[in-house]
This record gives sequence, structure tokens and C-alpha cells, in this order.
Amino acid sequence: MNGGNQATEINDRCIIQIPQRRRSHHTEVRVAKIPPTATAACRPSRRDPQCSRLSTSWRQRATFSSQVPKENLDYHHYLPMFFDGLKETEHPYKFFAQQGVHDLLSHGKNKILPVIPQLIIPIKNALNTGHPEVICCTLKVLQHLVTSADMVGEALVPYYRQILPPLNRYQSPSYNNIGDEIDFSQSKRENISDLVQETLEILERYGGEDAYINIKYMIPTYESCMLN
Repeated sequence: MNGGNQATEINDRCIIQIPQRRRSHHTEVRVAKIPPTATAACRPSRRDPQCSRLSTSWRQRATFSSQVPKENLDYHHYLPMFFDGLKETEHPYKFFAQQGVHDLLSHGKNKILPVIPQLIIPIKNALNTGHPEVICCTLKVLQHLVTSADMVGEALVPYYRQILPPLNRYQSPSYNNIGDEIDFSQSKRENISDLVQETLEILERYGGEDAYINIKYMIPTYESCMLN
């Protein structure tokens, strides 16, 4: 009877009805967590000394990248690492990621183009978060990436099918309905629909002759800024 009562209490707490013999299996599924990103794994934890060491390692790498001339860094290692951190919303991790990305893009020149394939998944993941701050930051980074070096805009065209679908959702002005913050969004370049439009126009200008048709395929409501 005690076992039955215990099963009933657990079921009531989980708001599901499951056989007692499968209880532990279903409980594990419900509490499963999304695997952390490389940047998130570096967060310090008082209960986990290994995680504290990882945090020190992340800070050391960020400090190292700020001390060494940017053109001497291994872009295949550092640029994807900082792009992966664009999803961060906690200080100082988001500062490290954003500042690192913009610094590397400003000094990378011909080192940026070979790393493009490694940046697609981090860009896609950041845009798919649905977090307004992360989306705005990623769109600004994407604009900087396109204009950072020759041929980068054209190199991104084959990846439009991966990075543009989220923009189709964010293009609507209704997505910016976030309360009082909308009053200040335009002056701070944090209006998502406006940033989406800016980003698409930059992609078209720098993406070559095939850019517009590929953008139009993914985002049917987009109208060319060059043909009109």
C-alpha cells in the first residue's frame, strides 16, 4: 500500500499517469537537460571544481586573445569559439563573446573566409534561441561578418537555407512587441524586424548575382533593395 501511495504522489506531482514499473524511465526523460554549449560549460560552479577550472581556461583564452595581435591568432580555433558564445545572456560571458567576435572580424581580413563553414551552426543556433537580445546581437554580427572581408558575402549564399529560416519569423513587426522597451528599440538598433531587413539587404548587396533569388526563396516577402 505504501508503494502504491508513493506512486500516486509521484504521478500527481508529475501530472502524468504512468505504470509504476516504468516510473523511473519517464522521470529521467522529464528532467533531461539540453547539453550545454562550449561557452556555457565554462561557467564557474562552487560545487564542481572541474567546472571552475574550465571557467579559468575560458577566461585565460579570452585574455590571451586580447593580448596577442589579432592577425596572429588561430582563427579556426578562436572565431568559432566566440561565435558559439553569441547565445550567452549572462555577464561577463556575453561580453567576452561579443567583443571577441567583433575584434576578430575587424582584424581577420583573409583569415575569415576559410572559417565560414565552421560559423554556420553557431549562427543558426543563436538565431533559433528566440531571445530578442541574442537575435539582435547575432544579426549585427552577421552584418559585420558579411562586410569583414572580400568574398565572405558570396561564401554565405550556399548556407542561406540554414541561417535564413529564423529571419522569416522575426521579420514581422509584431515580433517586436516587447512592452515599453519597443519605444527605445529603434534608437538603440534593437528593433528586430528592422535589423532583419538591414541584414537581408546587406546579404543581397554582398552576396553576388545569386543572392537575391536565394533570399527570395527562403523569405518570399523580401523585396530587392537593388532591383527596385
